[in-house]
Amino acid sequence: MLTNRSKLVVKKDMTFWERIYLPAILSGISITIKHLFRKSATVRYPEKKREISAIWRGQHVLKRDENGAERCTACGLCAVACPAEAITMVAAERKKGEEALYREEKYAASYEINMLRCIFCGLCEEACPKEAIFLTDRIVSTDYGRGQFIYDKSKLVEPVDKRIDVSKRQTSAVLEFKKLKYFSHNK
Repeated sequence: MLTNRSKLVVKKDMTFWERIYLPAILSGISITIKHLFRKSATVRYPEKKREISAIWRGQHVLKRDENGAERCTACGLCAVACPAEAITMVAAERKKGEEALYREEKYAASYEINMLRCIFCGLCEEACPKEAIFLTDRIVSTDYGRGQFIYDKSKLVEPVDKRIDVSKRQTSAVLEFKKLKYFSHNK
């Protein structure tokens, strides 16, 4: 022994009831019966939907401006801000006659988000200077194959006739700022 300290271990004999484990079994059964009558935490999804917060981060959307042109200018700030490196894009120059389709001279020819890598942090939304990308309250659909989770512009760009309201995601200060038309990006 390295030290002179020693501990005396006392082996206490078990009583008859402790040896047959009956009290332990009965207490376990009573706990199980109590849980049978509690309200279940499980929600039966297709029939019942759980309430989602107004600022919940769901599926991404690429917004259009008031004229129907895509807001994204392929600056790449969202891809740089993404910690999961889920966003990829290819920039292209706008051609003559495409002024109604794209706001600026440069646009995203291809824009992809790998939803399997995305952690829905919202940093892409914060980094975008043109307010082109937002996370909506829509749930990302499920599938069995991995290929369906790479969302391209056909899944991300909002339709012209069915606009997606993202005003719930913006603070009152941002909404007030957007009313100031003398800033170039609010025009």
